[in-house]
Amino acid sequence: MKKFLTAMSVVLGLGLATAQQTAPAAKTQTVKTVKPVKSAKQVTPAATTKPAAAPSGMKLKKDGTPDKRYKENKNLKKDGTPDKRYKANK
Repeated sequence: MKKFLTAMSVVLGLGLATAQQTAPAAKTQTVKTVKPVKSAKQVTPAATTKPAAAPSGMKLKKDGTPDKRYKENKNLKKDGTPDKRYKANK
């Protein structure tokens, strides 16, 4: 009787353990068609382009970003536009 109860508890335990697993969802295949883009000019990334001209009095680093060591550049973002978090720029 003891062996029978042990076997039934093992069967019941394994049955409950496998019941908790979910079956993987069936994957459906979808076909996406992409139209080629016809572009006359080639687009260059913005990170590699340098700003055309710096505003007067603005000191720039070699990569073209404002140098934050100077007083006139303290409240500027990396792209040289005024940072709206400061009261003077609102």
